[in-house]
Amino acid sequence: MAADPRNFIRDRASALGFDVCRFASASAPWSAGERLAHFVGAGRHGDMGWMETTLERRAHPTSMWSEAKTAIVLGLNYGPGHDPLPELADRSAGYISVYARGDDYHELIKGRLKTLAGQIAVRTGEDVKVFVDTAPLMEKPLAQRAGVGWQGKHTNLLSRTRGNWLFLGVILSAAELEPDEPESEHCGACTACLDVCPTRAFPAPFQLDARRCLSYLTIEFAGPWPVEFRPMTGSRIYGCDDCLAICPWNKFAVASHETRVQAREALVSPRLADLAGLDDAAFRALFSKSPVKRIGRDRFIRNVLYAIGNSGDPGLIEAARALLDDPAPVVRGAAVWALSRLMDEAGFAGLRAGRLAGETDASVRAEWTGNQG
Repeated sequence: MAADPRNFIRDRASALGFDVCRFASASAPWSAGERLAHFVGAGRHGDMGWMETTLERRAHPTSMWSEAKTAIVLGLNYGPGHDPLPELADRSAGYISVYARGDDYHELIKGRLKTLAGQIAVRTGEDVKVFVDTAPLMEKPLAQRAGVGWQGKHTNLLSRTRGNWLFLGVILSAAELEPDEPESEHCGACTACLDVCPTRAFPAPFQLDARRCLSYLTIEFAGPWPVEFRPMTGSRIYGCDDCLAICPWNKFAVASHETRVQAREALVSPRLADLAGLDDAAFRALFSKSPVKRIGRDRFIRNVLYAIGNSGDPGLIEAARALLDDPAPVVRGAAVWALSRLMDEAGFAGLRAGRLAGETDASVRAEWTGNQG
C-alpha cells in the first residue's frame, strides 16, 4: 500500500514552522460565494472595490483555478500570550493590532508556503498554487471546511485550541487528497465579540459591515473618516483587536513560538507625540518589514491625529498644531479635528480665524468650519 502523502505534507509543514496543517476539498460545492455576494451587494465592503471586481473569482476556489481538487490549509499561531485590551486605557499611546506588531505575515508565510508547495508537487506529481490573503481566495471558509476552526459571530476564524490568533495560508493542489473532518460552530449563545465592538459593526451575528469597522477605517479607508467614528477609535491607530481579544476561546490560546511575529518593543504602546513627528523616511524606518508600512505615512498620521483628538491630553496640542502645514490634506484635516477636541473654544476659534483663509483644500476647510461629511 502506498504511503499516505498527507503524512509527508504534515511532517514538512511542521518542520517549516506551521502549527496547523489540514486538508479540504477545493472542488465540492459551498455557500460561501453566496454570502460574499450578499455582503458586496449590500455595499458592506465599503471602498474595497477589488472585492467587487474579483467577486466571480472569489465565489469558489475552482472559479480561479478549475483544476483545483484539494485545499491544504496551513495555520501559524501569532498569539500574544496576554490580553492586549488593557493597553487601550493609555490614551496618550497608540494601539497597533497584535498581528501587525512583528514582521509582515504575508512575507513570512509566503516563502514557507512556496517551499512546501514545491515539495508537494514533487511528491504528488500534480500542479499547485500558493495563496496568502492577497489573492481572490476565501481562506476562512476553506479553513472551516478543513477543520482548522470556524468563523465566529465576528466573522473571523477561531479555534478551540488557539483562540483567535491564527494566520492562514493555503496551497491548492490538483491532487485528490482525502479531506479532514470540517469544524462546526461553537459560539453558542455568547455575544461577547458583538457587544464589545466600539462602532457596532456587526448588523447581526456572523455578519460584518466593514464600513463601520475600525480595522477597515484605519487600514483600508484612504480619506477623512466620517465624523461619527472618530471618537470611537480611541487610541487605535492601526487595526482593532476588540472582537478577537474578548473571545472566551482565547483561554486555550498560547503565545506564538515564531520570533518574527512577536511584538517589537517600539510597536507596543508607542507614544502619540513621537508618532505624530514621523516624516516619510522615519515612518518607513520604524515600520520596516511591518504590514503597517503598506498604508503609507499620510494615512497612518491621520489615524494618529484622531487618537490625539481622543486623548484628552492638552500636552499633545503642539504635536497636532505642527501638522497644520503638512503637505497632505488628509493630515491637515485630521490635525484640525484633533485641535478642535483638545483646545478650548476661544483658543480654537482664534486659530481658525488665522488659518481658514489660507486653506485651499475643500476637505480641510470643511474641518475648520465643522461641515465634515
